Amino acid sequence: MHIMLFHSAYGPRPAVRAAAERLRAAGHEVWTPDLYDGETFDTVEEGMAKKDAIGMDELLKRAVLAAAPHSDKGLVYAGFSLGAAVAQNLALGDAKARGLLLLHGTSDIADGTSVDGLPVQLHVADPDAFEPHDWLTAWYLGMGRAGADAEVHHYPGAGHLYTDPELPDWDAEAAARTWRVALDFLQSLESDGS
Repeated sequence: MHIMLFHSAYGPRPAVRAAAERLRAAGHEVWTPDLYDGETFDTVEEGMAKKDAIGMDELLKRAVLAAAPHSDKGLVYAGFSLGAAVAQNLALGDAKARGLLLLHGTSDIADGTSVDGLPVQLHVADPDAFEPHDWLTAWYLGMGRAGADAEVHHYPGAGHLYTDPELPDWDAEAAARTWRVALDFLQSLESDGS
């Protein structure tokens, strides 16, 4: 698979590069666009301040420009938290998208969005202050209305960005389970030719 993997509000931290290497080791081609001009942050507050300074419209523009040279390959869009929101926006607007892998985050679904059975997998802490239950329920129903084939995997007791071993949210067991399920998901996309 060809995977466009977007970083979280913390920026392009080592965990993003490690995730890309994990995906490459499984046989996938992976790009990790830097939407933050090389800056990384140690707290979510600092990262969100950077996001706000750039603006979501500009972040999406940067993401589109990064994905455009590869979109004819039929991309799987993926991302961590804020990067998941970016990935979702791109995948729902790309008729050639092969799949959407969301780690720790989602985004609004615009009225009138329509995809034809797009495979979507979400991995999220439970509970998660950034992705509360009522929001996730509405998101899941919205994905269904849009025509996506969405599945949600919950990780009780994990912190929000639990796949990054350098953050306080780190949960080794939840991270290992997430990657097993995610790699199976990507393999299923490869084998069914969707």
